[in-house]
Amino acid sequence: MIELKIKLLDESLAMPRYQHEGDAGLDLPSRIDFTLEPGARATVPTGIAVAIPRGYAGFVLIRSGLAARHGISCVNSPGLIDADYRGEIAVIMINTDKREPLHIHRGDRIAQLVIQKVEEATLVRVRE
Repeated sequence: MIELKIKLLDESLAMPRYQHEGDAGLDLPSRIDFTLEPGARATVPTGIAVAIPRGYAGFVLIRSGLAARHGISCVNSPGLIDADYRGEIAVIMINTDKREPLHIHRGDRIAQLVIQKVEEATLVRVRE
C-alpha cells in the first residue's frame, strides 16, 4: 500500500475516502453548487490536491451512478493526473441527457480517483 498525501483546499469539505473496504476509487466531491444543463459541459473543482508518488498516476472517472441514472460523463475519461501535478483536481463533466439538467450541490460526490502504478517505457526508434 502506498501513502497518498491529500491537501484540502477547502477545509469545510470532507476528507476523500474509500466508501467500502476494497473499493478501487476514492470519492471526489464538488467544491461548488452548479447546474449542468442538457448537452453542456463544465470543469468542476473538487477542493482537493494530492501528491501522487513517482511511479504512480491518478485516474479520474465519473461515478457510475451519475452515468447510469443521469447520462453524465467525464469528457477526458479517464482524466489523468501525473505524479508531478500538485494543483487542484478538477473534473470535466458533460451532460449527455437531451432533456434533464443535473443539479449538483457542494460536497456531492461527483467522481472517483483511482491510483495506479505506471511505468515509463524505453522508447526505441525503428524503421519498420
